[in-house]
Amino acid sequence: MNLKILWMYHDLMDLYGDKGNIQVLKTRCERRGIDCQVDVCTIGDGLDVSGYDLIFMGGGADFEQNLIYQDLLSRREALQKALDDGAAFLLICGGYQLFGQYYKDQDGKIVEGLGFFDYYTESSDRDHRCIGNIAVQAAMDGEVFQAVGFENHGGQTKNVATPFARVLKGHGNTYDGGYEGFVTDQVLATYMHGSLLPKNPRVADLVLKRALRRRYGQVELEPLDDTLEKKARDTMLTRLGVRVED
Repeated sequence: MNLKILWMYHDLMDLYGDKGNIQVLKTRCERRGIDCQVDVCTIGDGLDVSGYDLIFMGGGADFEQNLIYQDLLSRREALQKALDDGAAFLLICGGYQLFGQYYKDQDGKIVEGLGFFDYYTESSDRDHRCIGNIAVQAAMDGEVFQAVGFENHGGQTKNVATPFARVLKGHGNTYDGGYEGFVTDQVLATYMHGSLLPKNPRVADLVLKRALRRRYGQVELEPLDDTLEKKARDTMLTRLGVRVED
């Protein structure tokens, strides 16, 4: 099997170890004998983004989001084609925000989003920043499980129809809001940095299965030894006072 991954704005949208998500996806493919090609694109690149199985976009601060959003909007038609063709998407923090309606920063400036989904994001005051380690009970593709990460965002994302997870410890989409991220059958969008996938191999494999589905339909992945990854997750759950349940 072959897999094509695109990492958008690799040089600008990469907060708190987000690049580790790409490393995990590539490594888990290699350990299974899956040929994984990772391409990157940034502002002004003429690359056609519509032909990939998985599109990844990490997080960035207001400065980086203001730099990229016009270039991102210029790719809207190609990204819509990727969605229509069954591509999977993994979006972290700023990437999550920019696929919604808009992001309003602390100065009141509105950064237009792609508008693919109904949610929108507005910056909070400094006393309501969502920051710290986070533990959630996630639901994705019929599976329910615990996951951990790190959140650091002033933006409050509202009108989320289908959250990725219920917050066990931390904030989530809004300050003490109780729910985290956004999920559809193709898109996983989340505020969980850390990076997300090294401590959550179950999420990594669900993302890979979605990406492979574009070309191969439903696939089963060879199980890997995730003893260390699970120990890292469970250690954080315990540190946060959350009982390990899976």
